[in-house]
Amino acid sequence: MMRVTAALAVGLALVSLPSVGQPLAPGEGSIQVTGGKVWYRVVGTGQGTPLLLLHGGPGFTSHYLDPLRSLADERPVVFYDQLGAGRSDKPADVRLWRVERFVEELAQLRKALGLTSVHILGHSWGTQLAVDYMLTKPTGVRSLVLSSPALSVPRWIQDADRLRKTLPSEMQEAMARHEKAGTTDSEEYQGVTMAYYKRYLCRLDPWPKEVEDSFAGFSPAVYGTMWGPSEFHATGNLKDYDRTARLRKIRVPVLFTAGRHDEATPDTTRWYHQLTPGSSFLVFENSAHLAMVEETDRYVDVIRQFIRRAEQRK
Repeated sequence: MMRVTAALAVGLALVSLPSVGQPLAPGEGSIQVTGGKVWYRVVGTGQGTPLLLLHGGPGFTSHYLDPLRSLADERPVVFYDQLGAGRSDKPADVRLWRVERFVEELAQLRKALGLTSVHILGHSWGTQLAVDYMLTKPTGVRSLVLSSPALSVPRWIQDADRLRKTLPSEMQEAMARHEKAGTTDSEEYQGVTMAYYKRYLCRLDPWPKEVEDSFAGFSPAVYGTMWGPSEFHATGNLKDYDRTARLRKIRVPVLFTAGRHDEATPDTTRWYHQLTPGSSFLVFENSAHLAMVEETDRYVDVIRQFIRRAEQRK
């Protein structure tokens, strides 16, 4: 992925971890998890059940999810950068970059923050993390948002192969040539990768600061180990990931979303929805993969209304 220089300012006071039963205080801090410390931030003091955000990547950061702080008028919103990227520790041990360890990290973070009752929103790779966490049968999860999901990597690559063909033929040729030669770190490959991203990742021009900041904190080591050299070429340990046969086991309210121009295509996202009993599905018509920045007001309102409905359920 492209590296973009940007300041990683946060500007919030450090806070102590809450005791069980105490309200979640706004601020930021760090929590020890398996492999190092992860940075977190809590925004808002509303009385609603907290919302915990799982960013994409793997190896990206939570900056681009910042528009969801608008939900903090009703409930605490919890951001964190997963280990290995952004404002969290960056250990060199590649054995840490496994979905099972990230699931363990999520459980450790939730316990440390006293999130006995919680809504969870996962985006992109964060949907894999969310689903694998839910398959451990945690208690207290009131609802689940799976935004631009990647719940079958083989299906993702099938979609990506089709989307690649919408690029100019010379770009397609360059992609194939560099992937075959193992030269995906070349300037040419990075250039055609960005052309793909500007169609199917984020269609805003220029990209907003929160997206640039997420790229600035991006970890090629985590991304390369788990995914590969680009969104459309999976070679890492997630390349065979597929949880579609187990989606029927999720018993909390679930909302699936995708952008009309999303690399997580609407058709595939609808398929996941159909495999998940009682779930809902919505397409953001003017978005690609980052609807939270491309259609911020609509996205925030959709999440707000879904969570409200989930809280009204007995």
